[in-house]
This record gives sequence, C-alpha cells and structure tokens, in this order.
Amino acid sequence: MSAVLGWMAAYWQDHPKKSLETMGRQMTMGVAAITELFVAIVRRRFPYGEFIRQCSFMANVAAAPTLLVAIPIGVIVSIQVGSVAGQVGATSFIGAANGLGIIQQGAPLVTSLMIAGAVGSAICADLGSRTIREEIDAMKVMGVDPMRRLVAPRLGAAMLVSVLLCGFVVFVGFLTGYIFNIFAQNGTPGSYIGTFASFAVTTDLFVALLKSLIFGLLAAIIACDSGLNTRGGPGGVANSVNTAVVLSAVMLFGVNVILTQVYSTLFPPQMV
Repeated sequence: MSAVLGWMAAYWQDHPKKSLETMGRQMTMGVAAITELFVAIVRRRFPYGEFIRQCSFMANVAAAPTLLVAIPIGVIVSIQVGSVAGQVGATSFIGAANGLGIIQQGAPLVTSLMIAGAVGSAICADLGSRTIREEIDAMKVMGVDPMRRLVAPRLGAAMLVSVLLCGFVVFVGFLTGYIFNIFAQNGTPGSYIGTFASFAVTTDLFVALLKSLIFGLLAAIIACDSGLNTRGGPGGVANSVNTAVVLSAVMLFGVNVILTQVYSTLFPPQMV
C-alpha cells in the first residue's frame, strides 16, 4: 500500500503538478506581456526596431513553408469535396464547399501549424539561447525589463504575422482549389465563384483572421515562457523548443475546436 501511495505522490509531482505550474506560469506571463505591450505603446516606450526585425524574421521563416503547405491543402480539399459532391449529385456547390472549407478550417489550421512549428520554435530557441548565456539575468541587473525589450515585440510580431499568414493561406488555397477544379475536375468558373459568393459571408473571413490572431498570441506566450525558463545548457534549449512546439500545437488545435463551436453556435449557417 505504501508503495502505491509513494508512486501516486511521485506521479503527481512529475506530471499533474508540473502541468498546473506551467499553465499558471504561462497565464501569468501572458497577462504581463499583453499589459506591457499596450502600456509600452501608450507611453511611447515600445521597441519598434525590435518589433520590425521580429516581423521580418518571422515572415521570412514561415512564408515559404506556408506556401508549400497551402497549395496541397487546396488540392486535397478540392479532391475530397469534389468526390463527395459527385456522389450526391451536387457538383454545382463545389465552389462553396471548397472555399468555405479553406477559409473556416484550412487556413486557420495551416496557420496554427506554421506558427507553432516555425515561428514558435524560432522564438523559443532565441530566448533559450539568451537564457543559458545569462543574457536575461544581465539585462535584469542593468535595469532592462526583458518583458518589454524581448517578449512584447515578439508577441506583437507573432500576432501580426499570424494574421498575414492566414490571409495568405486563404488566397493561395482558394486560388489553388479554383484552378484545380477548372482544369482537373472540369468545373466551370462561373459556377465555382457564384456558389461561393452565395454562401460565404464576410464574417467567415473575420473569424478566420481572429483565430489566427489568437493562435499567434498563444504560440508566442508558450514559446517565450519555454525559452525564458530554459535550463541545462544547449541540451536544455533543444528540450525547450520541443516542449514549446508540442504544447503550441496541442493548444492551438484545442482552441480552434472551441472557437469553431462558439462561432457555429452564435452564427448558424443561413439557408439560401
């Protein structure tokens, strides 16, 4: 009995307790970073130079992978939608189903993967390297706030780049699906565009961009927290990057499900 209790106590210390501590630490840092972001902008102390450098770096890191993922996503969605539409005799609605699928789910999911994998890992590796070199401690000793100098610019840059990536995926995915439907599935341009325009509303795009904004915020918070709490030298940086990517991916997919359900409840599909 004592062995079982000992195992349960050890398991609680190693898994649930650490998970709760990590979540609490990330929530605390997230609130502090968001507050510092707005306060620094209002007080004109925001490091715009660092913000622009981070935007350029994140866009450079994520643009090519996003393009390479967005094109296959558009083709796959078009193939699956075309197959189902052909079986039920609704080929004229391929444009609506394909376009809405890309806008509502395809673009936010691709954005979440790119933000978690490319941008989040880069942020975590950068801050983790600074941490093990004791640069963060040196900044605190010199009176420089790492939250304002390092975290806030990355938070703002990740949010902006995430929104831009989502818009980019929407455009590329829809264009890819359109071209594939016209030239490979013998669709008609007028039917594809017409059915999409009949069913799609502006709110769909706004919700997709809002999702990407939230994804960028969450991924940046998780990556910054993992990087600033890196321990164990270069090996610790690798572990922190792996942790940040996994946590970001799981978190973003879960948040996507919640946001999709809330949107479907508040704005149910309208009958045409």
